[in-house]
Amino acid sequence: MSKFSTTAVIGAGVIGASWSALFLAAGKRVQVFDADPEGEAKVRAYIDQAWPALEELGLVRSGGELVFVPTIAEAVAGADFIQENVPERIEIKHQVFAEMEPALAPHAVVASSASGLLVKEMQAGWRDPSRFILGHPFNPPHLIPLVELLGNDKTADDVLPLAEDFYAEVGKITIRVHKEVPGHVANRLQAALWREVLHLAQEGVASVEDIDTAVWSGPGLRWAAHGPTTLFHLGAGTGGIGEFTNRYTASFNRWWDDLGDPRLDEAAANLLADGMAAAKGAEDMDALRDQRDRLILATLKARFG
Repeated sequence: MSKFSTTAVIGAGVIGASWSALFLAAGKRVQVFDADPEGEAKVRAYIDQAWPALEELGLVRSGGELVFVPTIAEAVAGADFIQENVPERIEIKHQVFAEMEPALAPHAVVASSASGLLVKEMQAGWRDPSRFILGHPFNPPHLIPLVELLGNDKTADDVLPLAEDFYAEVGKITIRVHKEVPGHVANRLQAALWREVLHLAQEGVASVEDIDTAVWSGPGLRWAAHGPTTLFHLGAGTGGIGEFTNRYTASFNRWWDDLGDPRLDEAAANLLADGMAAAKGAEDMDALRDQRDRLILATLKARFG
């Protein structure tokens, strides 16, 4: 029997609504709080839209229950696992934690979806931060498996293992972040690639659309199968990564020396906006979002069966 029958979702915007869909599909009781008066209608509409994909992935089980409550304390009462998704302003986080903490069950785990704040910054909002960790998803959480987990010396010993168990139950893949840095792991990788996208566009090497095409039609396809180090390990035959580095050290060092270091200023933002305006199909956001989700779904089915 699962140790996590009751969950709470605090903050039900796009990320929170996606978590709600996933937890409900996993057969959990989901107690949702959001400050938006129209939050319930928006979450229910989101879940209706997400449900066919969850069914197609085989993630829907019986027994789920969705409950909307008017306070944070009611949402976390009796919950075994809480996913917090409120706006990334530290004063808002601290206020939410202060409302949450007196109502928590002693065994409960609280995970924040924060992408830009540090755990040590958020812990200042707790009298006892031992049950609080980072549980950072990739958007949309009901489709993308990754969750980045991070605690520290103030985190109780059982919390990260419990979080790993819970996320595995709802179909996620977790990694442990051992050292706290801004952006965690995956967002830093995204940022590194996007920095070079911007540099190439600023230097006139290729259009924004063509640079995006170079990613999704080239290395992006391989990255859906393996990470870059594993792919390079395969890239030199039986010699593996050792032979690869022997062959390509000079090339990579030359490329790294030539990478750009742009800043996302107004001119850069305008360049990207103009590039997207010129890209075929980019103006229809709903169609683009649907295409993204269909392709992610097809990739997941191919990758995991």
